[in-house]
Formats: sequence, C-alpha cells, structure tokens
Amino acid sequence: MKQIVLGSSSPFRKELLRKLIPEFETCSPDIDETPHAGETPKDLVGRLAIAKAKAVAAHFPSALIIASDQVSVLNDKINGKPGNQQQAFLQLKASSGNTVTFFTSLCLYDASTHRSELVVEPFHVHFRHLKDDEINRYLDKEAPFNCAGSFKSEGLGISLFRKLEGDDPNALIGLPLIKLADLLRNQGIQIP
Repeated sequence: MKQIVLGSSSPFRKELLRKLIPEFETCSPDIDETPHAGETPKDLVGRLAIAKAKAVAAHFPSALIIASDQVSVLNDKINGKPGNQQQAFLQLKASSGNTVTFFTSLCLYDASTHRSELVVEPFHVHFRHLKDDEINRYLDKEAPFNCAGSFKSEGLGISLFRKLEGDDPNALIGLPLIKLADLLRNQGIQIP
C-alpha cells in the first residue's frame, strides 16, 4: 500500500482521517493562502487544496497526499478564524438568524504520477437567533478561536443551530470523509 500523508497541521482533520485510516504521516504545507482578485470562495479552497498537496509532495515524492482547505462564507464575505473572543463574538453575532455556507475542499494527489482529484463540498449552517449572553456563554465554554465560523459543530456549537444542510457532516469539521473514502477506494485502498 502506498504511503498516505495528510497535508495539514489541523488536529481536527487528523482526528477525522483516523476514522478511515489508522496510520498515516502528517506534513504541514507552507503556502501563501491569500485569495486572488475576483476568486470565488469555492475556487479559493480548491486552488489551496491542490497547492497544499503539491507542497507536501515535495517531501513525499511517492505518497498519496490528502489536502484540504475550508472557508466560512456569510453574505458573500469570507469569515476567517477569529483568533480571539472579541472577533468570535462579532462573527457569531453576524451569523445569528442567518445561513453560513462552508466550502470544504479535498484533494487526493498521487505524488508519483502527479495526478490529482479535487472535490469541493458545500455545507450550510442555519443559525438560530442568538442572544448576546448565549454567545458569550458559548465562547466561554468552548473557546473556538481557531475554528472558521467561531464554533465547533462536534461540540457545544451544535446548540447554536436551527438546521444543518449538507451531504457529509464531517465536511463541516474540515474533511469530507464520504468523498475521501470514495477517492481512496478508487486508488485501491480498502475502506473498511
């Protein structure tokens, strides 16, 4: 079996990938993630996943590389990771009563053949109307400051939503496992 490398330093993606594959390497890609002028969020995450995979392939020239990227979009504006409580509060306040769309890309790159497959998975999060004290309590309890959208759907963040809409809930966490399992099977890797 080919060596599998996750091109990410995300603990969330690492944990997700372990559901499918118990043993793999990780390598954090060092790329410029600045959006290009006029680039859509969907195009941005696709381009970044491919760039991450190719950057990691330089260190693992015969491996299968799994790379991903994600953006949170509200009213056609990309929300980054908040970094602190104040920014997280502002993001959640803006999301209150609205729908936030996440675009999560997945690239499976065969470094030995330079062939790649790319998927971009949308996922829609419909927020309840949130009160300021609810937002503050949530942020105090979960501190999701390194998460796009300022929440952890796999944790207490689920209480912020009215409805979730998408094909794979893992895509919301950062890695679309249903599509990844299909791509790995196409490479001859048995899942399960």
